[in-house]
Amino acid sequence: MSNPDVERPEAEDERELLETVVPLEQAGRRFDQVLAELFPDFSRSRLTEWIKKGEALLDGAEAKPKQMLRGGETVAVWVTPSIETHAEPEDIALDIRHADEDVMVVNKPAGLVVHPGAGNPRGTLVNALLHFDPKMAELPRAGIVHRLDKDTSGLMVVARSLRAHASLVEQLSGRTVKRQYLAVVAGSMVAGGTVDAPMGRHPSDRIRQAVVENGREAVTHYRVRERFRSHTLVECRLETGRTHQIRVHMAHVRHPLVGDPLYGGSLRIPRGATEALSEGLRVFKRQALHAETLAFVHPLSGETLTFESTMPEDMKRLLVQLREDTAEATARDKR
Repeated sequence: MSNPDVERPEAEDERELLETVVPLEQAGRRFDQVLAELFPDFSRSRLTEWIKKGEALLDGAEAKPKQMLRGGETVAVWVTPSIETHAEPEDIALDIRHADEDVMVVNKPAGLVVHPGAGNPRGTLVNALLHFDPKMAELPRAGIVHRLDKDTSGLMVVARSLRAHASLVEQLSGRTVKRQYLAVVAGSMVAGGTVDAPMGRHPSDRIRQAVVENGREAVTHYRVRERFRSHTLVECRLETGRTHQIRVHMAHVRHPLVGDPLYGGSLRIPRGATEALSEGLRVFKRQALHAETLAFVHPLSGETLTFESTMPEDMKRLLVQLREDTAEATARDKR
C-alpha cells in the first residue's frame, strides 16, 4: 500500500511503491542482505542498484547497501516496471473464479503445467496468463506466488500487480493463506492427525522429495472426510508449502495417494473389489489430489476472500466406485 509520507520519484510515473517492515530478528544485518530476503523475486544486483539510486528507502530516507539495521524500520522500494517473465502468450482457456486489478483466482485442471520449463516451453498456465493480461509479464513468474503440481487440480491465487505480489508472498511466508486439499488415499484411516516431518530432496532420486532429517520444516494437518472399505477421502490443510508435501507426507504415514506415479507404489486393488472399482483404480493415472479451498486477505481492501472448488469428474467417479464397492462388501458380510 502507498504511504503518503514517501515522496514519489519524479522521473518515472509508472513506478510502483512496495512497502514492508524489517522483522526485529533481522537486527544487526546489512540493508542489502535483508532487502534480498524481503523481496526474493528481484535479483540482488537490481536491489542494490535501487538502494544506490535512492529508490529503496529506510524510514523514508536514503541508505547505503551496507548500513546495519536495528529491526522495525519501514522499507519502501520504488519498482520500475520491466519484463520479468519471458514466455509466449497462448490462448488457453482458463477457469477464472475471481479477477480484479490486483489478484485473480483460477481453478487449474489436472494436466496443466504451471511454469514453462525444459520439455514444457508452451501450453502452461504462465502462457495462458500472459495471453489473458500481457502486463503480467512485468511481474515475477507472471504473478504466480504458489504452485500446484501438473496433475493436481484446483484453486490458485495469482497476483496482477507488484503490490499484490508482495502482499501474497508475505501472507504465504506468514502462513496466513488457508489452503485445503482433498485426497483419496490407500487404506482405511481410523482418524485424522498431523504430519510434522521435515522435507528435502530425495538422497538418491533427484526427481523426488522425501522426509529427511536435515530437511526444511513441513507440516500437514489431515482429517477423515469419508471412509471406505480400503481407501479414505481425507482433507489436508497445509501449514507449510513444500514441493509435493501432501504426497510425501501421506506416503510417509503409509497412506499414499491413489494414482500417484512417484510416491504411490504399486497398484493396490483390494481383495473382492467390484469390477468397476478395479478398472477405476487401473485407469486413474494421476495423484488423486484437488485444491478445494483457498482463502487469503485481499492486498488492497484487507477483506478476507474465500473460494471453493468441487472435485473434477475423475475424482467424483472414483468416489462413486469406492462407495459402491464398500456397500457391496457390507452387504456380502451380512449374508
